[in-house]
Amino acid sequence: MRNLMIENKHNLAALMFLDNFTQDKALVAEVINGLNETYPNHPIVSGRYKSISSPQYRTSEGSPAPELAFPGVDGKIRKLSDLRGKVVLIDFWASWCGSCRRENPHVVREYAKYHSKGFEIFSVSLDKTKQNWTDAIAKDNLSWPNHVSDLKGWGSEAAKIYGVNSIPATFLIDQEGNIIAKNLRGEALSNALKQIFGE
Repeated sequence: MRNLMIENKHNLAALMFLDNFTQDKALVAEVINGLNETYPNHPIVSGRYKSISSPQYRTSEGSPAPELAFPGVDGKIRKLSDLRGKVVLIDFWASWCGSCRRENPHVVREYAKYHSKGFEIFSVSLDKTKQNWTDAIAKDNLSWPNHVSDLKGWGSEAAKIYGVNSIPATFLIDQEGNIIAKNLRGEALSNALKQIFGE
């Protein structure tokens, strides 16, 4: 049935069956995008298209993690997709965020514990000043290599893509690149990683 839906993604009849596949976010997005190409002014199609285009839908559990590609500390572009095959914690934070900084020692411990088993962290800073950002990385011993920021603060493109409006905010991504949990901190993060990697 899934293949039939994909083959008919430009046919309005696909709408009748789409609700049977709500757990398959990638399929829903592919069909709605196809329908929107063919019927951009259809009220049901345009409504569903707006829905799947929202950051909340794109970053719901079970959805493929949207790509992030931003400058690292060294100015080189780092991509989330380069970590495919690993379990990744996307961690939105900033040097000026007290609760983020208090959470950092816990994240450092989890990284030390599970990195050798395939755990990576992709840190996205909402800082505006590079010096503050890099000083906080050093002070908090954030030893992983994947730190990115466009230095736009709350205007961060990454924050817009993921619908982040408060920090700390985290997204746990599985080896296939799908979001499996959101906003895990402290013991909740530890428990999720124990389930994935065992102890």
